[in-house]
Amino acid sequence: MATEAPAHGGYLDILRAPHAARLLAGTLVGRLPNGTGPIAMTLFVRDQGGSYTLAGGLIAAYGVSNAVGQPLLGRAVDLKGQPRVQLPAAVLSALGMALFALTGIGHLALAYAAVVVAGLFTPPLEGGLRALWPSVLGREDRVHRAYALDAVAQEVMFTVGPLLVTLLVALRSPAAALLVINVLGVLGALAVVLSEPSRAWRSAPREAHWLGALRSPGLLALLGSFFFVGLALGSITVAAVAYADDRGTPSVYGWLMAALGLGALTGGVLYGARRWSGAPERRLRVLVALLAVCYLPLVLTPGPVAMTGLSVLSGVFLAPVLACAFIVVDRHAPSGTVTEAFSWLVTTFGVGAALGSAVAGPAVELAGTAAGFAVAGAGGLVALLVLLATGRVLAAPDTPGGAGAGARHADGGAVPTAVHPEKNTH
Repeated sequence: MATEAPAHGGYLDILRAPHAARLLAGTLVGRLPNGTGPIAMTLFVRDQGGSYTLAGGLIAAYGVSNAVGQPLLGRAVDLKGQPRVQLPAAVLSALGMALFALTGIGHLALAYAAVVVAGLFTPPLEGGLRALWPSVLGREDRVHRAYALDAVAQEVMFTVGPLLVTLLVALRSPAAALLVINVLGVLGALAVVLSEPSRAWRSAPREAHWLGALRSPGLLALLGSFFFVGLALGSITVAAVAYADDRGTPSVYGWLMAALGLGALTGGVLYGARRWSGAPERRLRVLVALLAVCYLPLVLTPGPVAMTGLSVLSGVFLAPVLACAFIVVDRHAPSGTVTEAFSWLVTTFGVGAALGSAVAGPAVELAGTAAGFAVAGAGGLVALLVLLATGRVLAAPDTPGGAGAGARHADGGAVPTAVHPEKNTH
């Protein structure tokens, strides 16, 4: 059930909270290298005379190393604190990409090593921000609205980021774009780790266990579902390229992706404007079902105008699904593993998107563009089936105290547990 949020409880209330705007902006800027990496690397490789195959190989190496590094660095943040991990990681990642930009593709082994370093040490700023929200905002309803704002801001970043890369390439060169974007990434990370909440944040005490956050059955269930949500989204990007090729108008691809982003932005704003009651696990099942249903009409592949409208529809429930998933992660992450848990969500989603792109390509070649979009619909449906099949596991959060609620300030004071009263709502 949803009710309208009072005027004082909207997004402006979140941004007016001390440190909130700085943390959100710093995190978004700090994530620019990762968010724009594929397009920047592709433009750079092509400018160097390399093939699309080489660009794809380097991007894959970057993506795989990033998927490995995120949960490992997230665990390090939980153990050592944010400044001691986030900033050194950001610097190492930027140095790896700078090496790639300065040496080019003349020595392939060096190029691959450089992008692996850049991916492996990408700082887990996304998970770090979500771990900070409870200590910055206090009340549960404000934290949940911040998760929705976070999901909306991601859509803005993934729209503005590629435009910034394109502008830098036009003004200077692809190599300059790589260097500037990564310098901005370090500055964004610096803005976050120098803030008082980041310096003061400490993870809750944790049980020593080699599985870390992955020992939570509820978190594993959520990750299993979100792998297929990522697969669906990744397949859409490939299918949209095929659709544009079919129409003989490359610019159609840009319109479809912009429409998808607009839908997600709209859905996120509307979702965050309401106060939701009831267990978020049940709400997540409804949202994923709606997401899957909205993916299915894409297989009709109508004319560009109608297809753009369907793309808007397909994106409407993406940001709400992400925002609700953030709450579920916080409820199920074992004490002291909140950053690692959020990082696992990022990794799982990214790996799913990569596989979706890989599956959609052969599907398009074998059965046409509609088959590529069918992969997206199938991914959404399987994501829903996973949530339905694991309903009992998800119904009982593993950590009554809450991952976010158990975070501590440097002075030893715990963040009020009132932040997460939903922990005991079944």
